[in-house]
This record gives sequence, C-alpha cells and structure tokens, in this order.
Amino acid sequence: MQVLVRDNNIDQALRILKKKMQREGVFREMKQRRSYEKPSERKTREKSEAIRRARKLARKQAIREGLLPAPPKKKLPERKPPLPEVTNKERA
Repeated sequence: MQVLVRDNNIDQALRILKKKMQREGVFREMKQRRSYEKPSERKTREKSEAIRRARKLARKQAIREGLLPAPPKKKLPERKPPLPEVTNKERA
C-alpha cells in the first residue's frame, strides 16, 4: 500500500493511509488474528459473511430494478449563514 506525502503534510498522509487500510479490512483482520480461531468457527464465520454479502448484493439489485423502494436519504443539518463582515468605519 502506498500513500504520497504532499508538502511534508504527514497528518493528511496518515489519514489517507488509515482510510485505505480500513477499506481493505486490515484492522478487522488484525483484530481477528489476536486470538486463535478454531477451523469450525472460521467456516461458520466465513459462511455467514458470504450470506451477508449475497443478501446485500441481492437487495441492491432489487432496488436498482425497482422491486424494492430505495432507503430514504439522510438529511444534512442546515448550516448557519456566515456572519456579516464588519468594516473599520462601523467599529469606530
């Protein structure tokens, strides 16, 4: 995995790296490898993950085809208008 550092901005590069690692599932895998997982437990977990992925794919396909209604979109909170700028004449 590779991240470019622009203008010596390490904080931004770290944020981007963490996002990439999160998407790839690196943190989830590290958490699972902390303790031993029996092969039978691993099979059941992988099977349930596969079922969950298949259901999600089928749900998205049904929404695209119009068989299911699309979930309501989240409303963003309204932003306050910016304060009016005060000139030097108004301050005096």
